[in-house]
Amino acid sequence: MWHPQDADVDLDHYLPRELELPDPPGMSGTEDAHVLWDSVQPPFAFFENGEPTAFQVFYQFTVLRVYDERPGNDALHADATAASQTLNPLLDSTPPGVGWQLWEDLRDL
Repeated sequence: MWHPQDADVDLDHYLPRELELPDPPGMSGTEDAHVLWDSVQPPFAFFENGEPTAFQVFYQFTVLRVYDERPGNDALHADATAASQTLNPLLDSTPPGVGWQLWEDLRDL
């Protein structure tokens, strides 16, 4: 996510800190997913249109879910899809000037 430095954007007004996702098949009682974000340095110097990123605030945005046992890749992908479908309308409701992009990155911690 990113927005102009002079924009008054509080992500807590737009994004939840937890998401309720369905339990993966064969697993019950799985915790809700946690939504995390931290300010980061711009990951690139310019946007595709040539605009510099130096005047933007960037965030690393992570959805984290803890499992007792590692689900299969299909279940993990289903969780990522459910999180994306839940977050997309919330991200769409952010003010003009806020940009975002979701990537699926399923990694063990």
